[in-house]
Amino acid sequence: MSKIYSCGIGIGTKNSTGEWLEVFYPSPILDPNPEVTAILFSALGSNQTDIEPSTDQLSALESALITNGQSDFAETVSQLKTSSKSIVAVLLTEDAPPKSVPQAYLKLHLLSLRLVKPHQTNITGVFGVLKNIAWTNMGAIDINELPARALEARLAGTPIFVDCVDKFPKMVDYVVPSGVRIADTRRVRLGAYVGEGTTVMHEGFINFNAGTEGPNMVEGRISAGVFCGAGSDIGGGASIMGTLSGGGTEVISLGKKCLLGANAGVGISLGDGCTIEAGLYVTGGTVVTMLDDQKKVSNKIKARDLSGASNLLFRRNSITGTVECLTNKAAVELNQDLHKGN
Repeated sequence: MSKIYSCGIGIGTKNSTGEWLEVFYPSPILDPNPEVTAILFSALGSNQTDIEPSTDQLSALESALITNGQSDFAETVSQLKTSSKSIVAVLLTEDAPPKSVPQAYLKLHLLSLRLVKPHQTNITGVFGVLKNIAWTNMGAIDINELPARALEARLAGTPIFVDCVDKFPKMVDYVVPSGVRIADTRRVRLGAYVGEGTTVMHEGFINFNAGTEGPNMVEGRISAGVFCGAGSDIGGGASIMGTLSGGGTEVISLGKKCLLGANAGVGISLGDGCTIEAGLYVTGGTVVTMLDDQKKVSNKIKARDLSGASNLLFRRNSITGTVECLTNKAAVELNQDLHKGN
């Protein structure tokens, strides 16, 4: 019998032609134990990855789960089997790139539920798998079907309001992690990893497959693929380069207790205890003048040669405009009262 990497039974939305638009998984599982794996294969079959189970299959699954002491999972199945909505079970036997919308949504749930961290599950090609959708007060709607649905709704006196048009929904419509504060929930996508104690202010943004270890303050942009260590502060208007566009391949990360000042930016990884002053954007090709502990010039290098180093302070000389780097003697300390989450 094959081993299951991850599995979930979810409820979702299809368009008029039967294509999946989105799926919500109440309780996905990473690396299920052998007992659960055997039950799933027995009740649902093992010859396919995405299964749209019948009521009889769901009943058999519920019964087997109860018999084997899996009451929480059985309760989820019991609730789903009574729905008239589309139900799907996904059994992933390996951590391969998602090939369908249900598979993609399962992996995005794993990230936002903190079952895996960014880059710990393979989501290669997820953009090509997901459909561009109108996210509305009436749920997910295929954008090609939106005009007809909008007219129908107005004729019924219940207009449709479109929140956004995107491939990714906002995270909190699917997952609300414990111990976080998010001022504008539209700015955190499903697939973000938001660690305990993280505060995301109104202009903060966290993309999918990116996030924070927690606690963290996020007032700027954390791009796809970026992970920030505990205690780091992304200042207002600050930005961290991702790898989705522009041809970049380097995976950027920030260590613990780093500070990106307001409107600052970074295109290299930072180790622990680093600071980039407000308004300074450091890319891999930025020429940096290194200063010793007496603040005398030691040499000049490209910033990429400092990628991943700890305890650095990057600043711009206000007279010459030169980007300078020296030892950072004061790592950022977050206000603990702001990051309790509850």
